[in-house]
Amino acid sequence: DLLDPERLIQCPFVKQHQIRACRFPYHLVKCKESNPEIAKKLATCPFNARHLVPRGDLSDHIMKCNDQALMEQDVVSGCCEPPQEQVKDGSTWQAPPCDEDWET
Repeated sequence: DLLDPERLIQCPFVKQHQIRACRFPYHLVKCKESNPEIAKKLATCPFNARHLVPRGDLSDHIMKCNDQALMEQDVVSGCCEPPQEQVKDGSTWQAPPCDEDWET
């Protein structure tokens, strides 16, 4: 299950590392710092920062990345609404009338 926070994900820096999905972003940061030579050879997917692929394979990954569809869906659903409908305040609060006279 892709949404299971306990599922194991293989680290792109050290293949022997199997990290729980909920800890994966933290592990990536630490492992990248510990393996700068490997990090130089990897590129980050523009649709999902958890996707680290060899630099030469990035364009192929971008074409096939499942998260690209999610990003496009967000962009399309956000741009089709008129601007006034995008921000829905919903607040009915009104300031009470002020009886103070600041001039006196």
